Amino acid sequence: MKLKIDRPLVCGPDCTIGQLLVDGMEECFVLEDEVREIPGKPVSDWKIAGKTAIPKGTYNVGITYSNRFKRDLPILDDVPGFTGVRIHPGNTSEDTEGCILVGRGKTDRTVTESRIAFNALFEKIKKALDDGDMVSLEIA
Repeated sequence: MKLKIDRPLVCGPDCTIGQLLVDGMEECFVLEDEVREIPGKPVSDWKIAGKTAIPKGTYNVGITYSNRFKRDLPILDDVPGFTGVRIHPGNTSEDTEGCILVGRGKTDRTVTESRIAFNALFEKIKKALDDGDMVSLEIA
């Protein structure tokens, strides 16, 4: 399964809203922290901890137990300069610390109906992994 985030549809002073595709089909909106990436510069030159979107790239996605959220959640592997990057429910930039929030709708600074969007996406990711498929996420 191939997930892809197209950035940005909306970009504010503290958040970035984009579109998530699953195998080329529109799935939901995403909210991330502000994109601060400076191409060609190391992450340490532009990252502000807890307030920065992850770098563009392609990442493998798995599912592991989150101690913070007390449940299984998708996690991105090997994100340069970041650890514990997850896909989870939430609505505003205050709900993410470098993670990816999903929602069925959006405003200029939020995603809406996050739990509904998350549950649908989580089931697709879980089924793909249970079926032995690789799941990857490309951030463009």
